[in-house]
Amino acid sequence: MGRWSLRFAGSAVAALLLLFMSQSIAQTSFEQEDLLIQTKSGKVHNFTVELALTAEQRSQGLMHRESMPKDHGMLFDFGETRPVSMWMRNTPLPLDMLFIERDGTISHIHRKAVPFSEAIIDSRGPVHFVLELNGGRAAALGIEVGDRAMSKRIDSRD
Repeated sequence: MGRWSLRFAGSAVAALLLLFMSQSIAQTSFEQEDLLIQTKSGKVHNFTVELALTAEQRSQGLMHRESMPKDHGMLFDFGETRPVSMWMRNTPLPLDMLFIERDGTISHIHRKAVPFSEAIIDSRGPVHFVLELNGGRAAALGIEVGDRAMSKRIDSRD
């Protein structure tokens, strides 16, 4: 094979690999549900959240997402209450991470997580859920530690 043929073959293999990778990323789908956050002052904020329920979904999270509507987010359900660590690998959106106890109480907020960072973001204690919102959204809406998140998934926990 000539040099041109090898370059073309290498380019074709690389293109197929990228296509396969993008399809595997796109294949992970997420159910959605409504989620409310009630502040201590009584204000209620409505969101539509994608549910990250499986290990595969939690691993993918919001990776590779270029945008997200301001009233949307992703709710990670860990299936148990435990310390949680998150990061921003392959995530181009700055995010607010709201760490939520089993009863829906927000116990910690990490504001404006840095895109693509591999720094560990710690829950600072055991939590059952993490809600990711667009970076700055929690502050803009006055959402604070002690406020309450409510949804079918969170309310189903006893």
